[in-house]
Amino acid sequence: MRWIAGIGDSLWFLVVAFAAAAAVALVLTPVVRTVALRLGMVDVPDRRRVNDRPVPRAGGVAIMAAFVTVGLIVVRVNDAARIVSVPVFLDAPELIALFAGAVAAALLGVIDDYLQVRARWQLAGQLLLALWAVGIGIGVDSLYDPLTGAPLRLVGPVSIVFTTFWIVGMVNAINFIDGLDGLSSGIGFIAALALGVISLTVTVGQPFITLLCLVLAGALLGFLRWNFHPASICAGTSGTMFLGYTLALLSILYGSVMAFSATNARLVLAESGLGWPPWIVQEMDYRYARLVSMRDYWEPRGGIGLTMKPSATAIITPARMTSAGMRSSLKPRWRPSNSSGGTTAPRRPAVR
Repeated sequence: MRWIAGIGDSLWFLVVAFAAAAAVALVLTPVVRTVALRLGMVDVPDRRRVNDRPVPRAGGVAIMAAFVTVGLIVVRVNDAARIVSVPVFLDAPELIALFAGAVAAALLGVIDDYLQVRARWQLAGQLLLALWAVGIGIGVDSLYDPLTGAPLRLVGPVSIVFTTFWIVGMVNAINFIDGLDGLSSGIGFIAALALGVISLTVTVGQPFITLLCLVLAGALLGFLRWNFHPASICAGTSGTMFLGYTLALLSILYGSVMAFSATNARLVLAESGLGWPPWIVQEMDYRYARLVSMRDYWEPRGGIGLTMKPSATAIITPARMTSAGMRSSLKPRWRPSNSSGGTTAPRRPAVR
């Protein structure tokens, strides 16, 4: 793995951005927890939940506030000082979609954290948010066949449908794994960190995307101080909505749609020579079967008796190992963008 030439001169800026986001989230999370308790935004134990005591929700507000606040500051500083290079395809509309959309996603989640909105209305909000992002310029232009490497062009309605499906699917994928203390935020931290590191390689060469990913990773790390078992606050729907939306957009801007589904995770692990412990695979199969059969997803069953902390750790650890193994296999695909017959300039990376 080779790094971008001269990235060492900008490394201090990346570290400061990461640390600042972590510090802001670390300070804001107890404040959000106090407000959530006063407003009654609390997860009360029942047969659908795994917590054994009331836990405040809406922790995603702290993560979002840290990401947006620090993110806007570092973007402004970088715009003035040009510390890291900005991709030519990344303009104001894409940044608006990222930051304003992150705020909107968290606010939609807060409504559910407070009112316990039915699933159909949550899905409607997710669809509207995804269509809004598409409307201001976010889109997947092409995919690459994993078997042949041939590009598959996505134009017009096909691109709109796929991009919308990707954003909504990512939000719900994060939501489905938000069942244990520190699980969704821990996996989100690993994903953001891995995407940021990959973006520093010469094959990708997008240090600005690394900057945004490290701000997100820092915000999640600061939140994890309060979210890991025993959690004093959970991410709530505001956290899963924010995290899923932000990861979806960062993966599109980076140029590599990375699927966070149980099936794809198992395929990646198999190809990289790693493996889930058998009991985790059985549990994933069981939950998936309950999901597609429209039965209660969190209905308990007999198991091996692990408590929450080792369960979350056992699931996060293979993901951390897999993210390291994937770094050398991801390569961006660039498409020519000049349709007027002039010189070809690189624009948005295609997605494989």
